[in-house]
Amino acid sequence: MSRPWKLAVTADYSEADGSTIYGDIGLGTLAEQGIEWSRVEVPISPGALEGFDAVLLLSGTPFGAAQLEGVTTLTHVARFGAGFDSVDLEACDAAGITVTNAPTGLRVPMAHTALTFLFALAHNLLPKDRLVREADWDRKAEYRGPGLATATIGMIGLGGIGQETVRQLRALNLEVIAWNRSARPEFCAEVGATQLELDEVIARSDYLIVTVAANSQTRHLIGAPELARMKDSAFLINIARGAVVDEPALITALQDGTIAGAGLDVFEVEPLPASSPLLALENVVLAPHALCWTKDFADNTGAEVLGEVTAVASGRAPRNIVNTPQASADGPSGADGTPSSRGADGAPASADGTRR
Repeated sequence: MSRPWKLAVTADYSEADGSTIYGDIGLGTLAEQGIEWSRVEVPISPGALEGFDAVLLLSGTPFGAAQLEGVTTLTHVARFGAGFDSVDLEACDAAGITVTNAPTGLRVPMAHTALTFLFALAHNLLPKDRLVREADWDRKAEYRGPGLATATIGMIGLGGIGQETVRQLRALNLEVIAWNRSARPEFCAEVGATQLELDEVIARSDYLIVTVAANSQTRHLIGAPELARMKDSAFLINIARGAVVDEPALITALQDGTIAGAGLDVFEVEPLPASSPLLALENVVLAPHALCWTKDFADNTGAEVLGEVTAVASGRAPRNIVNTPQASADGPSGADGTPSSRGADGAPASADGTRR
């Protein structure tokens, strides 16, 4: 590179010393690659990224036409983690900007997140924890959990995270049925899972785990009609995005006993408002959209996202392009001069099944 490549890092999740909310993700190593980084405040103002070659979005801060206004130098938007639902891909396409994510480092931590909710619900962990804290051991017989030995686990979404979750479930010898927008016969045959229609997965599952990508097609994919199809003894686990589940309908279902309970790491409004009825429900396990945040997650995702940044900076093709940037007068549409490919169903070829 003839000059230092300039990277903007969102300031909401980063500090001036290079530390981030996730820990040390390796920003201090970028100088060795000829990359200079500095923080940019969020929300990102129009023109704030002029002079930068790339931006690293550490959070789900909105990024689209408004943030690109007056910006002529940007060629790369890198998202920490798998999620890119806050990025306007069409606006980036039109501007010839490559968008990448970092989906692989969180697949195992996300699968473990699903399992954490699964075991907590199956064994009534939170009520039993309260019994100990309140010295109320005599009531422990009231909180026998439903268990897992004979349970059917339903998966909604077989992207990277969904597939890893299925592998973990099958390693526990649990029965798994699944729905995905497109067929996954080879994977299901490999792991011993059964792919079915959405309504059948919902109706048959004792625990329903949601890992689908958040987009216009999956908004409120699980709503009042779907919740009504679930067994009244069944549990919903959502580790995808809050918008995939109709939250008011879910609250009603939990209050009315339409379903037995839920494990939620994501919500339609985050942080969850203090007025949310979810906070008063005893049949719900809640986490602050961070249950997968482990050292392994931070180390692996940091390495992956910075690998994408250095690839683009050095003129190499990144691995995880999630859009189809148009060629512009200033340069090629991708780092290798070719636009990224999309799958047969129109989804980005490298997109994961859910995002953090």
